[in-house]
Amino acid sequence: MSRTTTSAAIDARYYNSFAYAGGYLPKDRARAHATLKELTERATEWKGDHIPPVADLETLLQTDPVVLQYVSDMIEQVPEDERTVSDIPHLLQCLDHIATTTPVYHWDPALRQFFPLSHLFVYMMATDGGWNAFRNKLFNDKLDGILQYWYGVLSGKESRVVLNDGPTGWLSPPAYQEFRLFEFDVKDEEYGGFASYNDFFHRALDPDFPYRPLASDPKAIVSPNDGKVVRWRSDVKRTDQFWLKGQPYSLENMLNGSTYTDKFVGGDVLQTFLSGADYHRWHAPVDGKVVAVEKVSGYTFAELQSTLPDPTAGTHSQCYGASVNTRGIVIIESTAPKIGHVCVLPVGITEISSITHCVKVGDTVTKGQDIGRFSFGGSSMCLLFERGAVDRLAPDNPSSDPDNGAPVFVNGQIARAR
Repeated sequence: MSRTTTSAAIDARYYNSFAYAGGYLPKDRARAHATLKELTERATEWKGDHIPPVADLETLLQTDPVVLQYVSDMIEQVPEDERTVSDIPHLLQCLDHIATTTPVYHWDPALRQFFPLSHLFVYMMATDGGWNAFRNKLFNDKLDGILQYWYGVLSGKESRVVLNDGPTGWLSPPAYQEFRLFEFDVKDEEYGGFASYNDFFHRALDPDFPYRPLASDPKAIVSPNDGKVVRWRSDVKRTDQFWLKGQPYSLENMLNGSTYTDKFVGGDVLQTFLSGADYHRWHAPVDGKVVAVEKVSGYTFAELQSTLPDPTAGTHSQCYGASVNTRGIVIIESTAPKIGHVCVLPVGITEISSITHCVKVGDTVTKGQDIGRFSFGGSSMCLLFERGAVDRLAPDNPSSDPDNGAPVFVNGQIARAR
């Protein structure tokens, strides 16, 4: 077994994890630890058979000694006084519990488990075993199966039980203000008129809400999403070493070998970060015709690895994730002069790897039109432009830390055609 991770390293990684930056984890790690311990203790009450995808993971662990070693290591390398998952059978119980439970709202941030898989794995992701396990395709595929099962649970009508105005309800007064539900189409009826928890989470904007005006300039390129700027990059290469610390973008990998890749060589990339409280749909940034739509299956909890302890690895892995994570590709041939092709590339991270497109090849789209959505919450978004096509308006973020990024909003102008 490799070295045990220190508590100091876990503490540093916790506060720089993607899940923490996204608002999925409590701000106070001591209280977060107590909440995690409560979750993992409650999971021991699961005494029945495993749900099918967890049973599939159990079979993998019984038959593949390499994956077994990685997963054993990521549990055992957490310091004993920090460890809340005791062994593999306990881990499987936790996964059973999470994948059959709909998250509740808590006004107190320290009690939140909005994204329980991120909470469950956050310590393990700071270990050598975790680096190996979460980048192992067989293990990743089994986790994806669990996520898809959970997606089905959260899409069922039984999941609506948490859509109420009680203390732990997603329609409670504090939740209403925190998630700015007054901007959305929430009906004055049971469950807010939503068919499921997922239906609530990727809710549509209220078409009558007056404060989301579409930029009127015909040369305007508008933001496809709410969020904060992670980085702008120019002169992007067709292929590059995206796994290095500087995380250059590699178009061939990002676009999964698309025949349109050459259109974007030497062009610009704008990456933005969506928190769990942001609007979860994405819109067309330009008028045009959809010429390519694809969903690329990839990793879920993988992060950029460094040879030395790196507390920023979680938040700074978003650019790396654009090449390896589950992602969507929508390429629009703009009808506006000089813009050319624009690619909308939503990137799934952690639980947020369920990407749904609402357009198909051949569709004509108008600027600001709803073209897709994330389920579960926030994530990351890349916009790709052809060489010399646009002038930036949204400011860059030199630190790449999303907390320091300028805010962007759906329908708000972020660039202008030259």
